[in-house]
Amino acid sequence: MAHRRGRVGVGRGLNSGGTRYSKKAEELKSVTLASAVETVQKLEIKLTEFAKKHKKEIQTDPAFRKRFLEMCAPLGVDPLASEKGFWGSVLGIGDFYYELAVKVSEICMASRSRNGGIISVSEVRTILLKRGTKFHFSSTATSSSVSGSGRNGSNTKNKKGESKYSEEDIIVAVNKLSKLGSGFRTVKVANTVMIVSVPTELNTDHTEVMEIAQNSDGTLSSSPSGTVSIDDVMRVTGWTRDRSQRSLDLLLGKGMAWLD
Repeated sequence: MAHRRGRVGVGRGLNSGGTRYSKKAEELKSVTLASAVETVQKLEIKLTEFAKKHKKEIQTDPAFRKRFLEMCAPLGVDPLASEKGFWGSVLGIGDFYYELAVKVSEICMASRSRNGGIISVSEVRTILLKRGTKFHFSSTATSSSVSGSGRNGSNTKNKKGESKYSEEDIIVAVNKLSKLGSGFRTVKVANTVMIVSVPTELNTDHTEVMEIAQNSDGTLSSSPSGTVSIDDVMRVTGWTRDRSQRSLDLLLGKGMAWLD
């Protein structure tokens, strides 16, 4: 009987120890969480101070603006969300991207009949520059206007404190549209970022076909640049004729490609 009581006692000791360990783990977890929250809050304060100090650079320099948005992302801060509140009153870049998104969507819609709803970011920017399109930050933040300049919009300064917009700004604007479920999104084809403005979902097969068609040095397609044949697709990818034909048929059916 004594032997049995000893075994029971050991079990109780283990259970008691386990409870203490659980409590300690919960305490450590609470301390770690509180420390993490405090760290994030401190970083948000630093980010706010940084935004106030470098307000002009954020508004006028596309490269600087891109890096600033990258700094905000890990903290869950979205300066583009609205013109209301702190970020809108300090920077006003939410309205800038909204206006840019509207202009980009207008170009995509107007050119859909000739490109089937897929156009490169660089072409969109070229059209905006040719039109002399300018944008304005929120009046509560600044009275500066925004225009494009140079390949990436960051090589030269404009007069009267005007800012510039880059291809990266256009991509951010399109991503803002995509969150609304509008069908707008960007896809990368080889080294070119394309804007797709139709709800059709393109898979890797379709983008690979477009990459072959875009090839201009003849290493992929034996056809002239901008065109592709089913034989080109089969030769480059190793796909069956049926798979190659399905990919081409979808692009043809959605007006993204035409029979020559």
